[in-house]
Amino acid sequence: MASSERIPTDVDRIAEEWVDSLVELQPVLGTYIGRADADGRFGDYSPEGLDGQAEAARRVISQLDAAAPVDEVDAVTVADLRGELALELEAHALGLPLRDLNVIASPAQEIREVFDLMSADSTDDWATIATRLEALPGALDGYIRTLRLGRERGSVPAKRQVREVAKQARKLERADGFFGDFVGGAPDSVPSTLRGDLVRRAAGAGEAYGRLAEFLEAELLPAAGEADAVGREIYALRSRHFLGAVVDLDETYEWGIEELARMVAEQEAIADEILPGASVHEAIAFLDGDDTRKLHGTDALQRWMQEVSDRAVAELGATQFEIPDEIRTLECMIAPTQSGGIYYTGPTDDFSRPGRMWWSVPEGVTEFDTWRELTTVYHEGVPGHHLQIGQAVVNRGTLNTWRRQLAGTSGHAEGWALYAERLMQDLGYLDDLADRLGMLDGQRMRAARVVLDIGVHLGKPRPDGQGAWTGEYAFQFLGENVNMNQGFVDFEVNRYLGWPGQAPSYKVGQRIWEQLRDDAERREGDSFDIKAFHRRALDLGGVGLDTLRSALLS
Repeated sequence: MASSERIPTDVDRIAEEWVDSLVELQPVLGTYIGRADADGRFGDYSPEGLDGQAEAARRVISQLDAAAPVDEVDAVTVADLRGELALELEAHALGLPLRDLNVIASPAQEIREVFDLMSADSTDDWATIATRLEALPGALDGYIRTLRLGRERGSVPAKRQVREVAKQARKLERADGFFGDFVGGAPDSVPSTLRGDLVRRAAGAGEAYGRLAEFLEAELLPAAGEADAVGREIYALRSRHFLGAVVDLDETYEWGIEELARMVAEQEAIADEILPGASVHEAIAFLDGDDTRKLHGTDALQRWMQEVSDRAVAELGATQFEIPDEIRTLECMIAPTQSGGIYYTGPTDDFSRPGRMWWSVPEGVTEFDTWRELTTVYHEGVPGHHLQIGQAVVNRGTLNTWRRQLAGTSGHAEGWALYAERLMQDLGYLDDLADRLGMLDGQRMRAARVVLDIGVHLGKPRPDGQGAWTGEYAFQFLGENVNMNQGFVDFEVNRYLGWPGQAPSYKVGQRIWEQLRDDAERREGDSFDIKAFHRRALDLGGVGLDTLRSALLS
């Protein structure tokens, strides 16, 4: 990390002003980075709001083009911010925001999920929540107008995504759904008048999601696309967005097939060590029957997550990484939703809200296998996302707010987290065969979805030689390569089909991180210091992977 303060430059000023503009235009993003001034609002999800965001992006590009970088920090900021904004404008020109509907990362989910990050301790907090709840119907109505314009212009999502999001909206519509439960958790100290407002506005939020569901079912579904594939033009753009790098998609598909075969072979060898002669499935069944590797209940899961995380921070901070005091706290949380999935939210800029690892446990799931999940704690925590993102926040003496809080890509972040999993194996934290099999289980899934995602959206030949990829084959293919129940498989495939380019960014990002490390080692020879390499790389904060390559090689 930087040891001294850097004098802010004109480029820093442009980046800081862009953060302020984003908080104004996208208050949900403001809440994510801890800007309290955003917490009572939603942005404009209408076509006019999208045009306003595009115009704001054009202004910033003009400012960056006119600015003179004074050092390498500026050069990285200009390259990355300008590249990100240019991609957004390309997407806008193609009409992609008009079809922005999928099962995991579209406004349909974003508008609901922001409440998970809002403070809910004091009466003032609940008053802010009530204000945002009141604004929710208008936000969804603007979003419906955008999707309706997309329908009129022929820029529509696939039918599969429309059906699935309509189901999500119907659940949120229910009186006993999220919003009713959420405001029902307000503490007794909340005054009765405010409590009444919360109840009424929660009901209004549910009704708004009911209107969204009605629109999706009655208007958008009949016009939606039959094919799940988005085609090469859109896919290439989305791949660049999620990686911050240009890759050869055809070569990457072939590499994905090879990488998947390597993961399978590695799993099979370890399965034979765990239980001689056993297949991977038989070894997994054997481990699933081992009660010493089980946790019972979410309280036990939360305690175990916290213990593993705390130990990793203490030990790696003493030997492998420079971990500042500000990020030695990582809170492990059970998420308030039951949708499945594990994710990380970074600390606020002043660390008043620490970094958090969230586990969204599906309804009815009460048992957890530590051998499956150990590597996930390293992925989301230290040395994964928490070290990567938290260290950027600490590095405020060098990095402007955009670089600390908002810059970067999925390929950079998720690629690092997968890189971190393998690093923990190298450091001996996965010497237990079961834990290593669990890590490989996740790595195999990530390799499989490189093949699946590119295969479906580009209509590539199937690996089994039986024609071209289809959405239907994707469910079979993933089911053969993950050890998860059908509900998980269904959700994951629906996610890939509706969010093209995101899923491969994990494994492709890992590939690029490993290539950069190996390139640095070859270049530096005996003087190569991996701890110093990690420090240099993480000091940059979040960046696109092409920018990362240029910065590390300069």
